[in-house]
Amino acid sequence: MKRRSRDPETPVESAEQSLYEALLSLKNVEEMAAFLGDLCTPAELEVLVDRWRVVPFLLDGVPYREIHERTAVSITTIGRVARYLNQGNGGYLAAAARAARRQAQTTRKKA
Repeated sequence: MKRRSRDPETPVESAEQSLYEALLSLKNVEEMAAFLGDLCTPAELEVLVDRWRVVPFLLDGVPYREIHERTAVSITTIGRVARYLNQGNGGYLAAAARAARRQAQTTRKKA
């Protein structure tokens, strides 16, 4: 990750905290999509989507090669996501659990 060695106006940690707060302030999928569309290049967004797309497969224990065949995401990326699922900060797991709960609530409402 690129870090600026000197930013006299805003310390890196403060700018990072501000980004997290901005993400948390968004109220729905449309607002998040608009924000990420403005914040990220198409390639950056594609990388994020690829990483997130393999999480459910990894949580279900699908082998890397099969995930690659089903998603076209590189084995390297799949391995990186798996490493962070197992040894990271818990972010993937928290987001996946909340996404699953949200999907279950949506499914119940439709039934």
